[in-house]
Order: sequence, then structure tokens, then C-alpha cells
Amino acid sequence: MKLEGKHIVITGASGGIGEQIAYEAARQKAVPILLARNVEKLQAIAQQIERTYRVPCHYFRLDVSDIAAVEDVFQQLFDQLGAVDVLVNNAGFGVFRYVEDIDVEEMKAMFAVNVFGLIACTKAVYSHMKARRSGHIINIASQAGKLATPKSSVYAATKHAVLGFTDSLRMEAERYGIFVTAVNPGPIRTNFFQIADQSGEYVKNVERWMLAPEKVAKRVVSVMMTPTREVNMPRWMNAGSQLHRLFPSLFEKVAKRAFFKK
Repeated sequence: MKLEGKHIVITGASGGIGEQIAYEAARQKAVPILLARNVEKLQAIAQQIERTYRVPCHYFRLDVSDIAAVEDVFQQLFDQLGAVDVLVNNAGFGVFRYVEDIDVEEMKAMFAVNVFGLIACTKAVYSHMKARRSGHIINIASQAGKLATPKSSVYAATKHAVLGFTDSLRMEAERYGIFVTAVNPGPIRTNFFQIADQSGEYVKNVERWMLAPEKVAKRVVSVMMTPTREVNMPRWMNAGSQLHRLFPSLFEKVAKRAFFKK
């Protein structure tokens, strides 16, 4: 297996697709390194991985919005484990609100986690990967980063930022043999919506189209250590994003009712 023995660092690994990526990577005999705020959950996941897949699994407590902590934890990680082969920047959250209802502190927190934390984690591994001329950085963005809709202005802005950062990083990193991939999923059946959609309206309207986290995780792991530019799921939703790019006014007019499903 191409991932056997590879060190796979996953932020936001205490649940959702981060947890599922850890399981799938371990199934392929990689060594998952789990990062999140909830140590109890990380410990339980690590124990399950070691029992089930017979591979080592390491974990560190990390709040990616704490830049000083990011630097400290990654230094510990390198001191204890050596190289990082793949970094999956998965930590993130969203809150759906109309612009007039945006909470400024909430906005700052979203950017701190979704954007600044992602960049800090990338910076923490980049020089090591550059020196080795090998590695893969996978940034979990969103279809919202390609097509913003009502009530997701701040969340979409953070994911637009992630895609902009990823596209620039890809060109810089290519010179050193480092792969960079953006993953743009649509809505996934995880606890993300417990915070993002407290009314439950959005989940009720899109539940039939939600992606299974296991399916997303398998797709992410399948592209590890390959020069894949983007992963877009589901394909039909990405087709909508492409149409919007080509015919924005017409697309917004036709799809207006669907955009207000939140």
C-alpha cells in the first residue's frame, strides 16, 4: 500500500470526516496523528484504531486558532515522530446567519479556525516538507468556497480564502515536490450542522443530498501522495458552481429559490 508507514496529520480529528479519514488511513496501514481540542475523544479514537488496524496512532491536543499552540504542538510532533508525510487541514466550523445577524466575535472565531489556523498548520510543516522535497498538504474547503449562498456569507468568505491560499500554495510547493489539494465537499452528514444550522431548516431541506462522511474520507485518502488538484463532491453540485462561474446572473436568477433553503 502506498500509504503504509506514512505519517498522516489530521486536524479536527475528533469527529466527522476527520475521524473517518483517520480510520481509512489506518486501514491502509498509515500512521494517523490526530489533532483536536477534545483529548478524551482523540484517545478513544486512537485506541480503536490501534485495536482494529494494528498500527500506531498518536494524538495531541490542539486548538488551531491558538497560533502559539500550533507552533508548540508541531514542534513536539516533529521531535517525537520525525517527518510528516501528509497534512490534512480539516478543522473548521460555520454558522449560518443573514448579514444583519452576524455576530462579530463569531466571525473572528470562524476566520481564526478556518483560515488563520489552517495557514499556521501549513506553515508548521512546510519547511520540513520542502527540505525533504516530499509531502502532501490537503485543505478541506467547501463548495461554499466556489458558490456563496444566502446566510453563509462569513463561512463562504473563509472558504474562498482557503481556496485562494491553496491555489497560490500549490504553485509555490510544486517546485519542491510537494503536492497540494483542495477538497470541496457539499453538505456532509456530521455534527457540523449542530452549530451551523441551529434551526434545523437547512438540514431538513438538503438531507436527501447529504454526503456520507465515510465516502468523503475514502475519496480524500485515495488521493494522498498524488498530484490531485481538487476533489469536488458531489459532482452535480460542482457542476452548478462551474455554471455559476460562466453565467452568474442567469444562474442566480434560476436557482434563487434553492439558494434560500437555509
